Amino acid sequence: MPFLLCLKKKKSPVPLGRSIFQKHTPPIQQNYQALLESCLKNKCLFTDDTFPAHISSIGTGALLKKLPRNLHWKRPHLSLFSQVPVSVCLGAENCWFLAALEALTFHQDILAAVVPQNQSFERKYAGIFHFRFWHFGEWIDVVVDDLLPVNEAGELLFVSSVYKNVFWGALLEKAYAKLYGSYEDLQIGQVSEALVDFTGGVNTRIKLAEAPPHLWEILTRATYSRSLMGCQTHLGVRLGVATKVLKNGLVAGHAYTVTGIRKVTCQYGPENLVRLRNPWGKIEWKGDWSDSSYKWELLSPKEKILLRKKKDDGEFWMSLRDFKIHFVDLVICKLTPDLMSQEDGKKWMYSLKSGRWVKGSTAGGSLGFYNGEGCSFG
Repeated sequence: MPFLLCLKKKKSPVPLGRSIFQKHTPPIQQNYQALLESCLKNKCLFTDDTFPAHISSIGTGALLKKLPRNLHWKRPHLSLFSQVPVSVCLGAENCWFLAALEALTFHQDILAAVVPQNQSFERKYAGIFHFRFWHFGEWIDVVVDDLLPVNEAGELLFVSSVYKNVFWGALLEKAYAKLYGSYEDLQIGQVSEALVDFTGGVNTRIKLAEAPPHLWEILTRATYSRSLMGCQTHLGVRLGVATKVLKNGLVAGHAYTVTGIRKVTCQYGPENLVRLRNPWGKIEWKGDWSDSSYKWELLSPKEKILLRKKKDDGEFWMSLRDFKIHFVDLVICKLTPDLMSQEDGKKWMYSLKSGRWVKGSTAGGSLGFYNGEGCSFG
């Protein structure tokens, strides 16, 4: 059974949209095992000088204005990092990141690739952890220390758990922030980007207003092929930086995780349902097929007991029809190439070319442009 992520809302999230790829400096590669053994030998706790416990790792822009002035960096004293419970509640502003992380947790084998096993705050503990992300065509191992930003009361400023001894989410977020430069660089992004970073898969984006007539078949194939799925609501109207919760219970401009689908048989015929989760862990859809909807009475008692969960945990059902109306797009991260095709057994065929923009050489296009010969990019 997957361990479910939910979000404690601390502050209103920043609008989605800008790509986190707009600013990128790859972290210095570090050897986790060598660093761990060195710390154990010298009986010291690891301190990461490449991503220091300093304000520079938080950021230099608007994020700092939202945080307490007297922030501190502390190490957890005890953690159940190697024994993650069934329900982990997280809290942060970057809902796009958490929606992707939530999708990841429904696949334990994929999660184990991102969060390597045998890391503990007890056995061979040295204040060092590592995580793996798919980055520009290869798996990158990101090493971090366990110094986490907290306020004066000792509360984590970003991802946190309702369980005091669970810190894996906060540590993974720190590694992801290191990968992209700072915590501030995670404040705006896309669910699709994080899904690729967690899996190495390929994204398919479907605009729900223009969804193909066989959308249900696509969702079915995605579900049974263990694809990761996320979606986003319409932006709506924002007052300052506050996020608007609509009368129907959805949050405007907010990322959600698709956690399941189900075709049910009602008294009037079949109905296609989509199960979604708000990464805040609360604030749910109030329309048809919500927890308190009369629609559940149209099902058999057995099916109603199986599907209906009257709990304010952020997870809810809605009809495929309402899903297409109230959500802007659907992102499916596929690990095999046969999602949009009825043909099974296809394999990936790909090629990889490495290069970089170099100032004065390849970063300005061809010099022939200045000679009236046009420009080219290679």
